[in-house]
Amino acid sequence: MVSAMVILSPDALLISLISVDPWTLVFWRGLLTACTLSVTLVCSHGKGVLREVFRMGPAGILAGFLFSASTVSFVMSIRLTTAANTLVIVAGTPLFAAILTRIFLAERVPVRTWVAVIAGFSGIIVIFSGSLSTGSALGDLLALATALIMATNFVIIRSHRKVSMIPAVVLSGILTTLLTLFMADPLSVGASDFLLLAVLGSVVMPIPLAIFTVAPKLIPAAEVSLIMLLETFLGPLWVWLVIGQRPAGETVLGGGLLVTTLVVHALVGRGRDS
Repeated sequence: MVSAMVILSPDALLISLISVDPWTLVFWRGLLTACTLSVTLVCSHGKGVLREVFRMGPAGILAGFLFSASTVSFVMSIRLTTAANTLVIVAGTPLFAAILTRIFLAERVPVRTWVAVIAGFSGIIVIFSGSLSTGSALGDLLALATALIMATNFVIIRSHRKVSMIPAVVLSGILTTLLTLFMADPLSVGASDFLLLAVLGSVVMPIPLAIFTVAPKLIPAAEVSLIMLLETFLGPLWVWLVIGQRPAGETVLGGGLLVTTLVVHALVGRGRDS
């Protein structure tokens, strides 16, 4: 999961550099991600690829719809409220994942994870404390929906550990492409933008998404979503290094708290597991 978040972290930078409208960006991101992972599935399973697709069953289809729904709800939330509001609310994903895991999977969530979730969420609040604004009620509700959808998806994946959910990510990319088709302008993309989109859709998005389908099978859903918070610190860091947008003092302080929380949580967990 840590490697996934490092690979995913330039996402915000690439989005900042790409000049097309958001719907066109989401369209190509979904389509290229679906194509990349489809090729990966064919290369991995050959003639057995269809069998692998059918193996995911209803749970995989549901996961695909949820992956797509979280993408669309996140984009819409950004459009309707401030980015700060959206990211702070979505940072509640680990808390929802911990609660859903306890209710539906009857897994005991360690005290260290509850403490880390609260500390990590506090770090996110510190990061955006200087830029939080009122926003809009609908945008905030969509951000809340994004957090709930992501948490639910991690729980579903964890409850079906013996089934590959990579086909579900391919389905998600196809659904996202279809949902944004009539709002996007795919042919308006220039050569430089398409190069950045290719990097986004062939590396930055598909590799982490593939890892997201594996990690919840190995560690609790709450811990998966907790590590996802790392992007909130790494994303602005890339933007600062490449574009020169210096992060605010709150970002450095909150990011330090966030990284410290994740490191301590991992070390404590390793000690308990050993």
